[in-house]
Amino acid sequence: MGTREHKGGDVEARPRRKLKRKFYEKELLRLQLELVRLQNWIRHKGLRVVVIFEGRDAAGKGGVIKRITQPLNPRVCSVVALPTPTERETTQWYFQRYVAHLPAAGEMVIFDRSWYNRAGVERVMGFCTRDEVREFYRSCPEFERLLLRSGIRLIKYWFSVSGEEQERRFQARLKDPTKQWKLSPMDLAGRARWVEYSRAKDEMFEHTDIPDSRWNVVEADDKKRARLNCIRHLLDQIPYKKVPRETVRLPPRPKAGTYRRPPKRSQTHVPEYY
Repeated sequence: MGTREHKGGDVEARPRRKLKRKFYEKELLRLQLELVRLQNWIRHKGLRVVVIFEGRDAAGKGGVIKRITQPLNPRVCSVVALPTPTERETTQWYFQRYVAHLPAAGEMVIFDRSWYNRAGVERVMGFCTRDEVREFYRSCPEFERLLLRSGIRLIKYWFSVSGEEQERRFQARLKDPTKQWKLSPMDLAGRARWVEYSRAKDEMFEHTDIPDSRWNVVEADDKKRARLNCIRHLLDQIPYKKVPRETVRLPPRPKAGTYRRPPKRSQTHVPEYY
């Protein structure tokens, strides 16, 4: 995809024709079937996988996470989206509350925002000190190398969206009652700090885009393309094979015998509105 530098630091995609819905849905289904095979391989081999999703507000992280997890077993693939730290958690080692959610053998954990909050929203909104940010830049690469040495596979995605597209999505949320909950006070405050977020992202990449643990940037102005590109890239990160599975046969249903169930009128039923 051709790109051009966008004012503010993010990369903005040149306008392209939208994907046809039929192609998008067909390709998404194909990729989701591959995700199921990947899930089975992770479980079969006892792999431990961590996938991090970061990016600006309204960049589309939630949409791709939803499409990834939709066909998967939540016991194998879980999503972690931690709330604001409690008073007690603010006194802990910074990475401590994230460590508690790391995967065991045969699991994949998706972080919908992660320890990179320290270099992003916490820094921009003034929730941490400059010294704490500097310490994060020193500690984060070592922390991630420690995860890698332990056998965890770490994959990091940054969803890049232009200011114009972010504004369009914010406006759409204002008009849609089912999406207004996505406009948190933090989102609105961050909207006025575009340049600050650009500076924070660039500095974060400078310190944490290391050879051991690279950032993978997803151009996200086109939601459908971003979803397909991200899922396909994720599938390429872990070599997997189809795991043979035993054929499942349903046992015959037993006969009721002498047991008689109570009449339906003895139960409270939901009215049939439709």
